[in-house]
Amino acid sequence: MRRTLRTVVAVTGVATAMTAGLVACGNNKTSSAGGAPPANTKVGILLPDTASSPRWVAADPNELKAQCADNKLTCFIDNANGSATTQQSQAQALINAGVGVLLVVNLDPGSGKAIEALAQQHNVVTIDYDRLTSGGTASYYVSYDNVKVGEDQGTALTQAPQVKDKTAVNYVEIDGAPTDNNATQFAQGYNSVLSKQPGWNKLADQTGNWDAATAQTVFTTMLGQHPDINAVMVANDTMAQSVINVLKSQGLAGKVAVSGQDSTAGGLDNVMAGTQAFTIYKPVAGEADVAIKLAGQILAGQKPTAPTTVKDPTNGRAVPAYLADPTVITKANVAKPVTDGYVTAAAVCPTPALVQLCAANGIKTP
Repeated sequence: MRRTLRTVVAVTGVATAMTAGLVACGNNKTSSAGGAPPANTKVGILLPDTASSPRWVAADPNELKAQCADNKLTCFIDNANGSATTQQSQAQALINAGVGVLLVVNLDPGSGKAIEALAQQHNVVTIDYDRLTSGGTASYYVSYDNVKVGEDQGTALTQAPQVKDKTAVNYVEIDGAPTDNNATQFAQGYNSVLSKQPGWNKLADQTGNWDAATAQTVFTTMLGQHPDINAVMVANDTMAQSVINVLKSQGLAGKVAVSGQDSTAGGLDNVMAGTQAFTIYKPVAGEADVAIKLAGQILAGQKPTAPTTVKDPTNGRAVPAYLADPTVITKANVAKPVTDGYVTAAAVCPTPALVQLCAANGIKTP
């Protein structure tokens, strides 16, 4: 049986109006748009799981709560713990509770589309957060430029010290979940780079489903079939850790170039250790701050004009979009996510050995 995760935050005066167990943060005084408070200050936020990336447990909830407080909004944050059925129930509860805006990180396009259709029926504005819901009806999309993320991953992998001077490189890919439009865009980006590299030969590609165990099984099979792998294009840090674990068991860790994404504590440790060539840094503030400000403007009756649009791959709709730019993290700038406050030094350097490694790479510990 799955357990639904909910963050509990103190509220002033409005929690009793909400469905039991939902999360409230902020208060009810003034909208982010200024002037008189809107009639509705309630924002529902649906996060997907706790396993695919640590961001959904700590980074996003923390930043979203802070932004809700700053923008005087009452926010309710639910995590579906990987269950689309749970997420749909959470959406229904939030809509019943009277939210005016719903931020959705879908678990798959079908369930996300159903949530957005339900919201539309109740005049609730939806914002696709981080992941575009293909075929959905969200009024806005707030994310990073995910094709650019993939392009940066591909370029950074070609510059990894294990392969930079090689004239022939055998590589494999472990992609994200095929139901996630982000994974499709990441792959579009890195394939556009790697497919044009002289001497680079792709031996295999397969989904890791954003799941550590799946990625480990997939890569174990790949390495057994292709022991001459020089590089592994892995879509994120969680799956990269599984790849590194397999390489360690074969005495190959640090000898094969491995990519990543998300700048997790473990990913940064691997970059410092040289077992992972790089990770991609996407500060949560680049999404959370924009999304909450946008929600406040919508609740205040405004219709913001987004700086760009993205094309929905299912129905061709031009979705108004706010897209931030990513940063590649290598050993040269590995301290940046810590100094920015994205991840704590305590999380990155939890042991004496890692404290020493952190110090050598410019990360100060208390």
